[in-house]
Amino acid sequence: MLYVLLRWFLYSLIILFIAWLIPGIHVSGIQSALIAIVIIGLINAILKPLVYLITLPINIITLGLFSLVINALLFMLASHLTPGFSVEGFWSALLGSLILSALSIPINNLEKEP
Repeated sequence: MLYVLLRWFLYSLIILFIAWLIPGIHVSGIQSALIAIVIIGLINAILKPLVYLITLPINIITLGLFSLVINALLFMLASHLTPGFSVEGFWSALLGSLILSALSIPINNLEKEP
């Protein structure tokens, strides 16, 4: 349980860092960042596989580059569903989703509790 809470907190710190780094992304506080991570996690678990399945032909044609567009659009969707978290424009969402993906690699490699 402690492992899950630690990951949740670290992901919310990444969201706050992204909001500090990119001018088009705004987070009103740590509570909004915590809620945003839950929303992003739910979107990635439920909606993302369906969107990938639907867009599989265009994803194959673009050699997987359309996945970046999907990630950015889902990041924007999370901002619309989360109070206190806003993304202004596609390019901010694309950059934010890329940074979130890159910075989540070390968190995903953390040791799970025994």
